[in-house]
Amino acid sequence: MIVPDDLPLSRAGVDRAALSRTEDGFVDAALTQDATRVLLVCDGAVVTAAGSGLALFGPTQLPVPTTGDDGWLLLGRGDEGEAYLAWRVPDRRPAPRVGEASDVLVHAAPAETEPAPARSLPDGLGWTLLRDVGADLTAHEAGLATTAVALDAWHARHPRCPRCGAATRVAQSGWSRICVEDGSEHYPRTDPAVIMAVVDADDRILLGHAAHWAAGRWSTLAGFVEAGESLEHAVRREVAEETGVLVGEVSYRGSQPWPFPASLMVGFRAVATSTDVTVDGVELTEARWFSRAELAAAVRAGDVIPPGRASIARALVEEWFGGPLS
Repeated sequence: MIVPDDLPLSRAGVDRAALSRTEDGFVDAALTQDATRVLLVCDGAVVTAAGSGLALFGPTQLPVPTTGDDGWLLLGRGDEGEAYLAWRVPDRRPAPRVGEASDVLVHAAPAETEPAPARSLPDGLGWTLLRDVGADLTAHEAGLATTAVALDAWHARHPRCPRCGAATRVAQSGWSRICVEDGSEHYPRTDPAVIMAVVDADDRILLGHAAHWAAGRWSTLAGFVEAGESLEHAVRREVAEETGVLVGEVSYRGSQPWPFPASLMVGFRAVATSTDVTVDGVELTEARWFSRAELAAAVRAGDVIPPGRASIARALVEEWFGGPLS
């Protein structure tokens, strides 16, 4: 059984401190407090310490320079009222090209998701992708890192006003941007996506291989929710579009943020009413049904690489499987 609050990137142990965001000078004041802790974030990666998870620094201990106010993000406050901040390190990969699919980074191949920051760090520290480390962080660390990565991605992609095209400035301790021309205020976006463990009458699971994945990588089906569409309808539409399989009953299993750059993955179990598979050849190049014995054997043989441990896809597959996939 999936426990939604136990999904790797859904765990959070810090008060998000919404009321503190609008306090004038809150971040400046927090940076004068010894109890304040800061993490470093850039392009889907955070700084980690060897053997000890997320690296958190005091305001005077940061291993990179910080200039200006636009790079600070308020992540929340601890049990004693201490502030948790993130600093957005500016080194990053170029944005997706004009005309490239907007979700190019959501399910990017590993070679395309290497952390960009080239700035050197002291020995024992390194940049680690949240995709890779999320399942190994504590709930406290996972909540901080996931929020930081999500906000960092939003700021990087929305420097200008969608109404008039003018530049925007950061406000509310990193939680909004205000147009310098028309004064309109803009907030971080979240794109809902459905992800589903499709099972048939024989209790087999339907897994697919995306066109841009490395050989052997298989996962559950997923797709973005379209305008004016319910989650349940999106499940049925995506499965039918990608594999030709028809789905009847749909049941909610849990949700998890996937800030690459701005998705919320809403997980479902879906019961197929047909089993003939015809892949679309665009998003999926292969799809097939697996029994538990077949999947276990394929994983052991190295023929199937299951979804990453930080993903809700892994949780959906393991819920169906009845335990961890070794």
